[in-house]
Amino acid sequence: MNTGDATGSGEHRPPGKQSGADHAAFSALLEDSAEDLYEHAPCGYLSTLLDGTIAKINTTLLDWLGHDRGDLVGRRTFSDLLTVGGRLYHETHFAPLLRIQGEVSGIALELKTTDGARLPVLVTSTVKTGDDGRPLLIRTTVFDARDRRAYETELLRARRQAEREREELMRLNATLQQTLLPPTLVNVPGLDVAAYYHVASTDMVGGDFYDLFPLSAGTWGLFLGDVCGKGAAAAAVTSLARYTLRAAAVYDPDPAAVLSNLNTVLNHEYNGHDPRFCTVVFGLLTPEGEHGGFRITLASGGHPPALLLHADGSVEQVDTPGGQLIGVLPDAHIATATVHLAAGDTLLLYTDGVTEARQARTGTGDRYGDEALLDFARALAPTTASEAVAAIRDLLDTFGTGIDDDTAVLAINVPRPPSEEQQ
Repeated sequence: MNTGDATGSGEHRPPGKQSGADHAAFSALLEDSAEDLYEHAPCGYLSTLLDGTIAKINTTLLDWLGHDRGDLVGRRTFSDLLTVGGRLYHETHFAPLLRIQGEVSGIALELKTTDGARLPVLVTSTVKTGDDGRPLLIRTTVFDARDRRAYETELLRARRQAEREREELMRLNATLQQTLLPPTLVNVPGLDVAAYYHVASTDMVGGDFYDLFPLSAGTWGLFLGDVCGKGAAAAAVTSLARYTLRAAAVYDPDPAAVLSNLNTVLNHEYNGHDPRFCTVVFGLLTPEGEHGGFRITLASGGHPPALLLHADGSVEQVDTPGGQLIGVLPDAHIATATVHLAAGDTLLLYTDGVTEARQARTGTGDRYGDEALLDFARALAPTTASEAVAAIRDLLDTFGTGIDDDTAVLAINVPRPPSEEQQ
């Protein structure tokens, strides 16, 4: 096996010994004159008098500009080589700073070539002083910045393209988000209804949804839910959930049956490597007739409990304990509860974006939490649907960037009789 060196000769060269080619290259380097290094350096060199008159210029810079030495030395100033904008910057900033500091480094300027082209360069100038400290001349080094300018131009183009694409994505997300929500809530005789959707990020479509719609004569269905995750996948589940809930309610309006149907659909469609599930509360609204008000039967699949704000100022959670997430198990347990909504009462349904928000103003970053929202509702009651939604909206604004998830709010209120409102 040949263990020779990289030359392939198979001979080991003692340390310090050089090949013929290495020796020739080293000898040529020693013979390289300082003048030749100056003239043909990979950058431009320029020496000027204090008034800017060119006293010396190397071949490299002359070749870049297309000038002969006799055209410039003793005849032109450094600022004469600059573009109009560069000359203005040189006179108002570059030259004054050079006089004050004695050195200016890495300034981006543009030189004019003889064919009218612009040559982007980076310029560094220093003032050479005599033994007595008096300035004698100015030495300037000029670096070709064409490749850098091309890179910066391409980078700027790519950034602007990315900004345009992001703006387009935001518009598409906003449009998609709107298609996942009802255009307007239906008018239910005897009820005041309000809703609000808070978008946490314009970059990603959220998975919250709500709706209120008529069923058979004298009954209405409502739902509010939150799909896990964000983006297109969550939007697909949101769309499927909305239409499944509406269709299932028409077939069998029993709230537990409606959620059971949704659970079957989601579990069947998303039981592979990318499981998808959601929390949902579905309600059936029925007028109480001669007793006044509405009876609301709620079924919940793992959703936060609704809040019932009574006309007397008290607040209670409508608990549906044990309700399981929709779509995870083939036979999810659905919890139900029935409440009576009397005159002046307000039912508030919400997604966990509000309770999971972080409180930036406290400085601790703690989650807002269920208890804080319950206290907030107690301070708010009694209220109307529109007032409740407006208050939640103001609350969300106080979190600032502490909101990580979208928030949907749906409020239903039985208005007080005009005589009671006046009192």
